[in-house]
Amino acid sequence: MQTKSRPIELLSPAKDLNCGIEAINHGADAVYIGAPKFGARSAAGNSLEDIRELCEYAHLYGARIYVTLNTILKEDELEEAERMIWDLWRVGTDALIIQDMGITRLNLPPIPLHASTQTDNRTPEKVRFLEAAGFTQVVLARELSLNEIRRISEATTVPLEVFVHGALCVSYSGQCYLSAALSGRSANRGECAQYCRLPYTMVDATGTEIVTHKHLLSLKDMNRSDQLEALLDAGVSSLKIEGRLKDVGYVKNITAYYRKKLDAVLSRRPEYRRASAGRSTYTFEPVAEKSFNRGFTPFLLEGRTADITAFNTSKSLGEPVGMVKEIKGNSFTVAGLKQLSNGDGLVFFNRKGELEGFRVNRVEANRVFPLDMPQLAPKTPLYRNFDQAFDKLLAKPSAERKLSVEIEFLDNPFGFTLCMEDETGARIMLTEPFAKELARREQQDNIRTQLSRLGNTPFEASKVVVGLFENWFVPSSLLADMRRRG
Repeated sequence: MQTKSRPIELLSPAKDLNCGIEAINHGADAVYIGAPKFGARSAAGNSLEDIRELCEYAHLYGARIYVTLNTILKEDELEEAERMIWDLWRVGTDALIIQDMGITRLNLPPIPLHASTQTDNRTPEKVRFLEAAGFTQVVLARELSLNEIRRISEATTVPLEVFVHGALCVSYSGQCYLSAALSGRSANRGECAQYCRLPYTMVDATGTEIVTHKHLLSLKDMNRSDQLEALLDAGVSSLKIEGRLKDVGYVKNITAYYRKKLDAVLSRRPEYRRASAGRSTYTFEPVAEKSFNRGFTPFLLEGRTADITAFNTSKSLGEPVGMVKEIKGNSFTVAGLKQLSNGDGLVFFNRKGELEGFRVNRVEANRVFPLDMPQLAPKTPLYRNFDQAFDKLLAKPSAERKLSVEIEFLDNPFGFTLCMEDETGARIMLTEPFAKELARREQQDNIRTQLSRLGNTPFEASKVVVGLFENWFVPSSLLADMRRRG
C-alpha cells in the first residue's frame, strides 16, 4: 500500500501586495503578510483590499495567504482585533499567525490559527499544548537543533514550521525585552529598535577595554538551504523565509533560490510533495549571497558552533568576489572568479576593522577603477553587496508561474465541445452550437495550435486532445473565442 505523501510548503514574506504577488510568481506555496494593525512590524501593515487581491491571486495556484496578527494586545484593542479578524476571513485569508492567547477567547470566524514563533515554541510539551488548544500549525523557535525538532515532531501531529533563511535574533524566540527595557519600544508590540545590531565596547571589572566598538550582540543571517532534506526528515512541513521588511528584489531572489533547492529534494523524495500548483520559470539564476546578508550560518541546527556571530558589522556583506592583488594609482586588480560590472558596490574591512564601501566606476578585465579610490591594501578580501547587472534583472519582470492545463476538443450532434482541466482539478466545459461541414484540409494541427495559445494567462497547455468523428471545418475565430471564454 502506497504511503500518502506529505505536503511541503515554502513560505515567503511580503511587506506589501507587490512583494506578495512576486513571492507567488517566484514559487512560494504560501505568503505571510502583515494585518492592517497588530502585525509585529509596525511599518508593514496592509489594507484589507490589498490582502483580498493577494488572496485571489494566490488561490489561482492553490497557494495560501497567512496574515500576521502577532503582537501582544492591550485590553482595549481586543474588540478592534476581533472585527479585523472577521474582515480578514471575509477577504479570503487562509490563516492567522498569532502570539496573544487572548485572541483564542474572542468570537472568531472559522479561520485556522498558527502559533507564532513569538510564543517561544521550544519543547514537545509546549507544542502539544498549542495543538490541544486548536492551533493548526506551530512556528518553532529558531534556536532548535535537528534532534530537538525531531523530538517535537514525534510527540505531536500538528504541522511544524521552521525558519530557514534570514535575520536572527540574539535572544530566544519571543523572549527579547532589550528594546522595551532601553527605549520602551517593545518587540512584542512590533516596535523593536534592534539594539542588538548596534556597536558596543566591552570592559572588565577594572575598566580595561577588552573589545572596542564591535557589534557584540549581532548574529549572522540564517541559511539552511543545504539542510532542507534533513529538516523534512525531522518532521518539518513548512519552510519559512524571514523578511517582512525586505524589498521586492530580496523576495524574488531568495524565494526562487529556495524553490529550486526544494524542488531538487522533492524530485527524488516521493513521500513529500509540493503544497501548491504551478511551475515558475525565471529570467535569472538565483544566488542567495546577492541579497542582503551579514554572512551565513545554519545557526544551531546541528548543535552549538562558534561561527554564528557578525561582530564586525551589522550591515550587508553580500558575496565574496576576490582579493585585492595589485594597486596602481587610482585603480587596482582583483584576484577572483566573479565578473564585476560598472556600478557595482564593493565593501571591505579597513585597517580599523570597520566595513567600508565604494562604488565601481569602470571595469577593464580584472582591473577596477573606483569612483573614489579607497585606502586598500594587497590581499584585502572584497565583497560585493550591490550587483548592478543582477539588480537590473530583478527590477524587470523576472518570473512567470504557469498552471498546466489539459484540453479536449470534441464534436457533438449540435456543434463542438471544449473541455479544459488544470492541475488543481478545476474544470470547465463549453458547448458551442455550430453548423458543421467537411473541411478540404486536415484540421487537427490548426486546432491544437490555436487552443495552445493561452497567452498572458496563468495557464500553459500540457496536452491537447482532438476527438472529431469527421474532419470538420473549424474556423480559427471559433477556436479563439472558445479558448478565451474557457
